[in-house]
Amino acid sequence: MSWAWEYAFGAEDSAPTLPPAFLAEVEHKAAELVRAAEARYVHGRAHDGGDPKGRDVSVHGGMFRYQTVVRDERVYVVQLTYHG
Repeated sequence: MSWAWEYAFGAEDSAPTLPPAFLAEVEHKAAELVRAAEARYVHGRAHDGGDPKGRDVSVHGGMFRYQTVVRDERVYVVQLTYHG
C-alpha cells in the first residue's frame, strides 16, 4: 500500500454538492499533505506510535478538516466547509 488521501465521513457525502473549483483546492492541498506524511512516516505500516492530531486547513473558498492515519497510510478529509 502507498500513501493516498480520500474523503471520509460527512465529507464523502457533501463533496459532490460543492463547486468543482473549491474541491480542486481541497484536492491539491490534500495531495500536499500526503507527500508530507509520506516523507515524515517513511515506514507508515510499521508505525507503532499514535496518529497525529487532526487539523484544519484553509483554502480559497473555505476550509477542510483532515486526519492522518499512519498505519493505513492515509490522509482522510473528514469535513468540508464552503464559504462561497
